[in-house]
Amino acid sequence: MIIVIGAGQAGLAAGRALRLAGHDVLLLDAHPRLGESWRRRWDSLRLFTPARLSALPGMPFPGPENRYPGKDEVADYLQAYATRFELPVHLATTVTGLRLTPDEGFEAITSHGTFTGDGVVVATGPFQQPHIPDLPIPPEIVSLHSAAYRNPEHLPDGPVLVVGGGNSGVQIAAELAATRPVTLALGKRQPVLPQRIGGTDVFTWLQALGLVRAPVTGRLGRLVRNRDPLIGLGPRGLRRLGVRIVDRITAADGTRLLSDTGETIAPSAVIWATGYRPDYRWMHIPGALAGGLPLHTGGISPVPGLTYLGLPFQRNRGSALLGWVGEDAARVAATFAAQPQATRTATSRHR
Repeated sequence: MIIVIGAGQAGLAAGRALRLAGHDVLLLDAHPRLGESWRRRWDSLRLFTPARLSALPGMPFPGPENRYPGKDEVADYLQAYATRFELPVHLATTVTGLRLTPDEGFEAITSHGTFTGDGVVVATGPFQQPHIPDLPIPPEIVSLHSAAYRNPEHLPDGPVLVVGGGNSGVQIAAELAATRPVTLALGKRQPVLPQRIGGTDVFTWLQALGLVRAPVTGRLGRLVRNRDPLIGLGPRGLRRLGVRIVDRITAADGTRLLSDTGETIAPSAVIWATGYRPDYRWMHIPGALAGGLPLHTGGISPVPGLTYLGLPFQRNRGSALLGWVGEDAARVAATFAAQPQATRTATSRHR
């Protein structure tokens, strides 16, 4: 029995790969329905990869292959994927603890009981704890993380400050610029690639050039990781939409926020597109973590039977992307001893 913690794209890909390898598998997910982490993101979110490069193994993404699916379409696809491959998923089941058992198995303590297995795939993804810098924002300014942003209508009238120059911050700033003054605060500048080059999707080019699958252990893979580009719009394109670009925000003075170079912004709302922080405090396994982060090589932990899937740059640029996570899933599944059936029957103790 292999326990998969998380039933997003990584967890579902792992479940299918493990079933094909002859293992019993159980997927545990904290959300009330499949695809929920996608449904909860902002309304206009679309993939950067076309449908033909956005499928998990064994099931094409529906619809025209060159379109860019929306977030609810991705959620529906994940739900259909679990149904098609009859993956056993326990929803609304939050894992609060993971530990070793005396017989070298694993015990997952959850909100709906305790489950034991011979191995574990941690597929909780990169979006765990939304991070907001510790600045004294007064209550009259609406302040929210990009994880809580849905659309412009949910914000008060007036200027908006978007903090964070990754793809999420750039997309949200571009959407808001159509209806109100927007300032985008950037830290480190990133290279920018257009969505399409010569009429062909940029990820088709990146794949053909070997950049998506370049191992992070090699020189090319490290370069891709250190210079991971924005896709589509960048600061120059945002300026054409009327967005003001400033340096990173370093201080707050009443209702004014100050950039590193002393520029002043007086917004009615602030959206923090400042990423996420990992949270593995529920893992109580000696040798599994270092500094709160997973110890692994390509997703394989030094703890026998413990693996990871869906981490950004776990093996390469594609490790956390829909169209490539299945390749990592197959490798992770292959690390568990091949056997026609798990030697231990799935067990659970319900509270």
